[in-house]
Amino acid sequence: MRATNWEFTNRAMIFGLIFGAGFLLYTVDHQNSASVLADHVAALGGWDATRVARAIFVAATALVALCALARTWASAYLREDVVYAADLKTAALVADGPYRHVRNPLYFGNVLLAIGVGAMTSRLGFVVVLAAMVVFCYRLIFREEAELLAAQGERYEAYRRAVPRLVPSIVARVPSAGTAARWGAGFRVEAWCWSFAIAYVVFDATLSLRAYFVAMGIALAAAWLVGRLAGK
Repeated sequence: MRATNWEFTNRAMIFGLIFGAGFLLYTVDHQNSASVLADHVAALGGWDATRVARAIFVAATALVALCALARTWASAYLREDVVYAADLKTAALVADGPYRHVRNPLYFGNVLLAIGVGAMTSRLGFVVVLAAMVVFCYRLIFREEAELLAAQGERYEAYRRAVPRLVPSIVARVPSAGTAARWGAGFRVEAWCWSFAIAYVVFDATLSLRAYFVAMGIALAAAWLVGRLAGK
């Protein structure tokens, strides 16, 4: 089922609500998903549970950083007003950079982010965040693909047949169009995502949720300020 106009227009808010709901579910399930997994893995292997938990959180940090990198790479090939546009842009087909490997690199990044952030939530929160993110991303993708197909016709159909929808191909599936990446714009647009990665690094170093949320708040505020200054 395709996303509605309202869902597409407000997709950033809905992504935020998904993560917020994941953390709120601590009121129902009080056990952290990564800690529970660490206890099970440690028991099976006879390892120290604290070290296993640290390894899991480091892996989560790597996923969040990979998300930020994937989204930055993808955004570097789009105009800044396209990434978070309220309406779908179908006039041009972008088939360069990461779009040679996967049709929806931004949403692929969101799924990586959901897994990484899920390590900070409860067991129930992890399931809800990941499931809701995957379902909502597919709803958005189905809507975008239908409109791109209507606007681009056979050109988009050929691209759709060649390039995977959400799971990237290691090998590029279409030739490069020679478009230059605008990395400065990409990092500026995705500064919020790098804020998550910074907060995770702080948590890995301190194992303090308070430090994590303080770092997240500071990083997001800095990202917002950078975006405002760039806009001027």
